[in-house]
Amino acid sequence: MASGGKEFFRERYERLGGKIVDLKLQQVIRVNTLRISAKDLIARLAALGVELERIPFTRNGYAVKKSRFSLGAITEFLLGYYYVQEAAAQLPVDVLDPKAGDVVLDCCAAPGGKTTQLAAAMDNKGTIISYELKEHRMPSLLMNLERCGVQNAVVFQGDVSLAKGLGQKFTKILLDAPCAGNFLSEQGWYDKRTLDGIERSSQIQKRILKNAVDCLAEGGELVYSTCSLEPEENELNMQWAIENLPVRLEKVSCKIGDPGLTQVFGQSLDQSIALTRRFWPHKTGTQGFYIAKLVRV
Repeated sequence: MASGGKEFFRERYERLGGKIVDLKLQQVIRVNTLRISAKDLIARLAALGVELERIPFTRNGYAVKKSRFSLGAITEFLLGYYYVQEAAAQLPVDVLDPKAGDVVLDCCAAPGGKTTQLAAAMDNKGTIISYELKEHRMPSLLMNLERCGVQNAVVFQGDVSLAKGLGQKFTKILLDAPCAGNFLSEQGWYDKRTLDGIERSSQIQKRILKNAVDCLAEGGELVYSTCSLEPEENELNMQWAIENLPVRLEKVSCKIGDPGLTQVFGQSLDQSIALTRRFWPHKTGTQGFYIAKLVRV
């Protein structure tokens, strides 16, 4: 069978204990508590005829149940009262749980959803050092930081390997890695992805992960996430990290998701990988996602 196309991925996921279900994802927003309280935003949007429903496994996420217009094109959005952000994508920052005094490294920052979420969790205190490799993505990142009132972030355009030159050891690092995505995140995804491309992504992720761990203080925490269902980008990368980097895995505390896979296509992985979380869309009602929490030893 060719290493791409819907049937290839259907068979692949069935071997991993998952399946393909074509869901229509609901639109989700995250209240930006730097600008407004959830109570006030709910009331303000309700006056416009927008009906929201709390998503219980997130801290500040709400599903849009009814709206006559796009929530990405109204005054409240432009004022930074909320960020349009898929539910699963809100969880890595919740898992990292940065505090007001932390100095946080944000490895792959654009377009800024998780960066603005970090700032809100830290109440604009402490410091966020953000890196974004691709120059064309910088304008959206900077615009979102300004729109959402972020005041504690310093942004660099370049590879996160440059962070080692800062001479700073971080106690909290967020690595939301560039990845192959998933079948709910992009129209025609099955025909655009191949196993070769996924394996190339995995190599890039390993390089970024190594550079990030080099900047992690002993006992510091790194949250790794992807919006991918491919084990090459998720559990197999964690196996590589355990074998090659000074890290161990800790339990990802999420109210949804399955334990990470410890059997992948006949290969037995370290049992601690079950502490990570894998989000199958047909079980979670979200896009495909993966989260791991690593601690430097």
